[in-house]
Amino acid sequence: MFKQHFGIKFNPFDKEISTDKLFVTQDTKELESRLKYMLDSRGICLIVGEPGSGKSTSLRKLTENLNRSLYKPCYLPLTTLTVKEFYQALASLLGETPTHKKIGLFNQIQNCINTLYYEQRITPIIIIDEIHMASTSILDDIRLLFNFKLDSANPFVLILAGQPQIRNKLALNTCHPLRQRISMRYSMQGLTLEETADYCVNRMKIAGCNNEVFTPAALTAIHTISGGFLRNINNIAIASLMYSTSRKIQMIDEEAVYQANIETAF
Repeated sequence: MFKQHFGIKFNPFDKEISTDKLFVTQDTKELESRLKYMLDSRGICLIVGEPGSGKSTSLRKLTENLNRSLYKPCYLPLTTLTVKEFYQALASLLGETPTHKKIGLFNQIQNCINTLYYEQRITPIIIIDEIHMASTSILDDIRLLFNFKLDSANPFVLILAGQPQIRNKLALNTCHPLRQRISMRYSMQGLTLEETADYCVNRMKIAGCNNEVFTPAALTAIHTISGGFLRNINNIAIASLMYSTSRKIQMIDEEAVYQANIETAF
């Protein structure tokens, strides 16, 4: 509906965007730099961010650009599992046929990681998303599972990504050993006001719109409401385009943004 109204070729704020067209922010640049460091140093890292802050998108970009002759990415987004189910899922991702007993699964996973790294010269990149939803039992077993050579070797990269609640779980005494083993941490901060404005203008141009659609005040309102998090920015921008189209408005101002947000709040 709004594509014809604003003369654009596609929805500029659709989440289905190729990684080579992702908008680069200071946040994503810093995270990318730290992830490159982890590829070299290996070990365990923790990425924390609010929902829609860009964690999963950044990890998707990382995995798509990995050299498959050097790295084997394994992405696990489901953490509401039993410990045994977690082991089975991880074994499957590594290319194993999971055994039935936990001790067998434990050995399968460790042996596979050792074989990949020491014999095939391939580093497993294991990404566990939504880690804040994992039980403390799984968190404790992660520490055991990724203990190699009496905790003297890291033949893997383990990336734990989740919402800020994970900090509370890691603060528990039972998770203290895992917390000690995390060698790199990064907290997503979201876009600045200037980045939010640049992002919205950039996305409209990519979609084929060369006119100024959002006023400076509207862009400030989008940033304020969204908190600078991309998913929120996208939702508010789309709502604003739809609101303005229904009222035949060509330029979106601050009032249109706030009204659109109210209409879609529930």
